[in-house]
Amino acid sequence: MKIGVLKTDDVRKELVGEFGEYPEMFAELLRSQDPELEFVTYEVQRGHFPDNIDEVDAYLITGSKTGVYEDKEWIPPLMEFVRKLHDAKKPTIGICFGHQLIAHALGGKTRKSDKGWGIGVHSYEMQETPAWMSEPMPSFSLLVSHQDQVEELPPGAKVLASSEFCPMAMVQVDDHMLTFQAHPEFTKTYSKSLMELRREAFGEELADKGHASLQNDIHESAVARWMVEFLRK
Repeated sequence: MKIGVLKTDDVRKELVGEFGEYPEMFAELLRSQDPELEFVTYEVQRGHFPDNIDEVDAYLITGSKTGVYEDKEWIPPLMEFVRKLHDAKKPTIGICFGHQLIAHALGGKTRKSDKGWGIGVHSYEMQETPAWMSEPMPSFSLLVSHQDQVEELPPGAKVLASSEFCPMAMVQVDDHMLTFQAHPEFTKTYSKSLMELRREAFGEELADKGHASLQNDIHESAVARWMVEFLRK
């Protein structure tokens, strides 16, 4: 299987030497479950899109510091591309910004949440267990870094997992799109470094709380397995 990574942001220059770029993070995560996976990166933030949606077997939209509602010239073409993927029933996964953009492009709503920033480790309760999930869990935890949230689902979407802080944390659209607000590709070391760089933006109290949460378990391997299962089903 060949996965096209629609790259919507760059890792901060202070961190890229140690952690690499987002496509490398996703390749490492998903190859832990399927070493035969191939990846192609499309710099959609710079206007680079596939010439044909069937160049690859499936797509993954990365996270971004950009809001889906911001006036950036590459966002409307990306939303149109998402609608084409949806019409073609192309297997697609969205992470954080990708999760929000898929919802927004297909008729839902993403806004800056009045709950503020979510950082560190967050936990989610499963609301529904889909048939494609071979090893379901009642709950799972992942690393997060977001202040925007999906607040209205698009037609054909259902919530698979939620929390009080993020009610629409894991969403499936029909049978071909799966999205997560959290970041399964993040490691705790990367999350810690990112929180330190953004400590001033987060505020001392929230940053300290985010750091403390890193002692909690995360379930990135289980979520990676779900992602591969969903794409291969």
